[in-house]
Amino acid sequence: MGITKTDLFTADQNELATLAKALAHPARIAILQYLLRSKKCINGTLVQELGLAQATISQHLRELKEIGLIKGSIEGVSVSYCIHSEKWEQVQGLFNGLFDEFNNSCESDTCC
Repeated sequence: MGITKTDLFTADQNELATLAKALAHPARIAILQYLLRSKKCINGTLVQELGLAQATISQHLRELKEIGLIKGSIEGVSVSYCIHSEKWEQVQGLFNGLFDEFNNSCESDTCC
């Protein structure tokens, strides 16, 4: 996390920041959406689906796998990827927890 002192923040805050950073690229969002819509493991179709180079897609898949949002299995010379459901539910809970903190107590008339 750059020059910030991560020990000043909770584990959830650090994890949310790491996840948000990994999600901060539209290609990674598109990959996740495609995997979610597919509801199965995929292997060679992302190049055709997204129109990006294989090397670029591989880089984004690696980053998504590193944070645990997807998992992959090697079958011969191909790698299949799918959503890591347990991690996905954990991430959903972290983001929901953040958004649930908003209680709309600040009306537009009384807030900055």
